[in-house]
Amino acid sequence: MTDSGFFCTMKYQLASVFFIFQVFTYIQTEAQAFRTGAQQLILSNEDSLHAGTNSQKTVISGYGSAFYQRNFNQEQSTLTLERAVLFVGHQFSQKISFFSELEIENAKVEGGTSNGAEISMEQAFLKFNLNPKQYLVAGLFTPRIGILNENHLPVNFNGVERPLVEQLIIPATWRELGVGFYGSMDQLPLNYSVAVLNGLNAQNFEHGNGIAGGRAEGNLATANNLAITAAVQYAWKDFKFQISGYNGGTIGLSPRGSDSLGLNSGALGTPIYLGEADLQFNRDGFSAKALGVYISYPDAGKINNRFGKNIANGMYGAYAELAYDWLHKKNAQAQFISFGRLEMLDMNASIPGKGDALYDGTEKQTHLVLGFGYLPLPNVVIKADVRLLHTGPQNPDLVINPPPNQLPYRQSNQFLNIGIGYSF
Repeated sequence: MTDSGFFCTMKYQLASVFFIFQVFTYIQTEAQAFRTGAQQLILSNEDSLHAGTNSQKTVISGYGSAFYQRNFNQEQSTLTLERAVLFVGHQFSQKISFFSELEIENAKVEGGTSNGAEISMEQAFLKFNLNPKQYLVAGLFTPRIGILNENHLPVNFNGVERPLVEQLIIPATWRELGVGFYGSMDQLPLNYSVAVLNGLNAQNFEHGNGIAGGRAEGNLATANNLAITAAVQYAWKDFKFQISGYNGGTIGLSPRGSDSLGLNSGALGTPIYLGEADLQFNRDGFSAKALGVYISYPDAGKINNRFGKNIANGMYGAYAELAYDWLHKKNAQAQFISFGRLEMLDMNASIPGKGDALYDGTEKQTHLVLGFGYLPLPNVVIKADVRLLHTGPQNPDLVINPPPNQLPYRQSNQFLNIGIGYSF
């Protein structure tokens, strides 16, 4: 890009940000019409069923989001109905309830898959209340890993896009089949969980996608291998702290099939390890989040040799976010939130030796996200942000048969996002 082209792009981007700011300033003024008492906690019908406060046996709930994105390097704009989710739950008794979510991503699935479109069950599990402090879940559910996995409604996170670290490294939303035990302490503000799930499938890992391809998400999961995950949450004043971990096998082949490939089978054979820690803070309109996660895959070199992959044996991600609600002093239902988030991740932080993997600098990324969110009501949001991306250099050894019109790789890019979201 020439200097004049670069400055033109930056002028266009700054003008876009200024326009967004003017729009949201106007919205902030108009928000007086929505102020009808103290700010309320977001509570969907699904939440009410989970808490046991619903008045009906069968409840309907859901959420969804749509957004516009401008990719400045590609000079390409897209619009998509990112997801629409329908929840149906039923309370059989005070002790047993059923939870289900059917999700459609990118609006339309035709001829199998198209442009990332997907129809899938995001959850389908039974909940068994053991006592007021403890319960079991069994079926397809999202384990407690990170912040987003259990709190992924569009009204619950800042930015049009979900945090990239939690999408690419953790990866949320991560759901599997299994059994989970949840509880809280009587004398301490401490919650805990432990779950046994199906394991990952290393044959489906893909370069540039972390471990996401190995998830089964309820679809014929390999059950010769299993996984154990656990989390502890602790609340102190205006802070909430969490640590979580995952240890699971990645080979679901029979013992004979695994031995023929020189891989370890069994419940936790050829294991992958994930460790995560995060904190959240809320007071007087200010909020902050910070999260760090690391994945270790000691046998990545063997997987690469056996299945022709290019997987790292170490991946990490971290982000920090600050936000402020400008309407918090107005005793308002409405919220006008400005925020900034810095994310850093590397999906090949360490790679197997002996030529068992190729380093890809494009997987080392920094994302700076600056934006606004306006909630006229707790369950409706209008969002806009600018994301600035910088990566490491491209490895030419990984560029195979490029098209003749392919542009040179640019390590920096900018995205403009505008979106809406809802939950009920």
